Amino acid sequence: MTAEALPASPPQTERDAGWRDIAAVIGARLLTRLRKITAAIRPLAWVLMALAVAFWVLGQIAGWAEFTIAAAVIAIAVAVCALFLIGRTAYDVSLDLARTRVVVGDRAVGALTLANRGSRAILPSRVVLPVGSGRGEFGIQRLAPGEEAEELFAIPTQKRGVVKVGPVSVVRGDPLGLFERAHRRDDPVDLFVHPRTVLFDGQSLGYLRDLEGLPAADLSRDDVSFHALLEYQPGDDLRHVHWKSTARTGTMMVRQYEETRRSHFVIGLSRSLNDYATADDFELGISAAGSIGLRAIRDSQRVDVRVQGRELPAGTGKQLLDSLAAVENSKAREGGIADLAGIVSATMPLASVVVLVCGSRVPSDDLRLACSRLPFGAKVLAVVTDTTATAPTLRRIGDADVVTVGALEQIPLALQKVLA
Repeated sequence: MTAEALPASPPQTERDAGWRDIAAVIGARLLTRLRKITAAIRPLAWVLMALAVAFWVLGQIAGWAEFTIAAAVIAIAVAVCALFLIGRTAYDVSLDLARTRVVVGDRAVGALTLANRGSRAILPSRVVLPVGSGRGEFGIQRLAPGEEAEELFAIPTQKRGVVKVGPVSVVRGDPLGLFERAHRRDDPVDLFVHPRTVLFDGQSLGYLRDLEGLPAADLSRDDVSFHALLEYQPGDDLRHVHWKSTARTGTMMVRQYEETRRSHFVIGLSRSLNDYATADDFELGISAAGSIGLRAIRDSQRVDVRVQGRELPAGTGKQLLDSLAAVENSKAREGGIADLAGIVSATMPLASVVVLVCGSRVPSDDLRLACSRLPFGAKVLAVVTDTTATAPTLRRIGDADVVTVGALEQIPLALQKVLA
């Protein structure tokens, strides 16, 4: 007769579960520590350690003392290099950019300050400052308690974009480059590299009268913002006769108004790769959108900027340029200028002025289709960028003015042709 196994008692089961949880926690901590250790080992160190093991085994098997000595020398060298990782790297790091917004071609200047706030000295180390896809390196000498080190740097900005500067990494390593321990300090800083823009004066690109518009200095015989009373002139609308003043003065008086202008200014910037012949044409389009948008903002107009897939913040000039700095070519199939015009019409049906910006590869039929999709009654201007054009040209497609510019400096002259 065999005895049946009795089930474990509940207290024993709970103890086993508790030990398993403790083992899991210890294992996770050991794994984390092991990852930190292996992260500090460079590929060359792995190669040397493998050679040391191979030489030692070969020396023991073949009885060659030379291989055993070589293994010992390599092991000692690796161990000595590992000692360079011992020590504190607890700097107080401060990253300061003189300007976080620059124009393409300008140099962004900054300062990196490292301070030893502890009670012990910090051995020499290396500081790595990532800048976009590149990085800068600084050698920091031994810092006694309370000492500071400052490194000045300049960032060239040949391309428009948003460059992430940092986070700063403090690196400790050995002279042979076998080990490297990095500690991240401070938070990254965004450097906005704005597109080049051009300032120009002159009249605004167009308005429509609207109850919600802004009063202008221009006077009108027919609008909604009252200005003054004038004597009746042949041709004046009798609906604007002010009968009380007419009865009091005995002369027919009519109301004069200030023109009110609706100031919803919309810029549709195509970022489709198929619309531009070259990358320079695309950059010129962004500069044109920024120049025209800044002028509209100075005219106290409400400016909205739209690209394929999203709307760009453009409440102020700074917001507009920050948004344009981050615009990239659309690699997905999000449609061209005609599809963008349809989105503008659907999302901004009350726009008074719409400026479409695209490249020279857009056919005239597609441009005509894009202009026909825009809100009815809006003044439409299309800006075509073509860096091969030596002078701005003006043509009409339907009810829209189409200007072709080959350089940023041609935009004021092109807009003068439109307003002429």
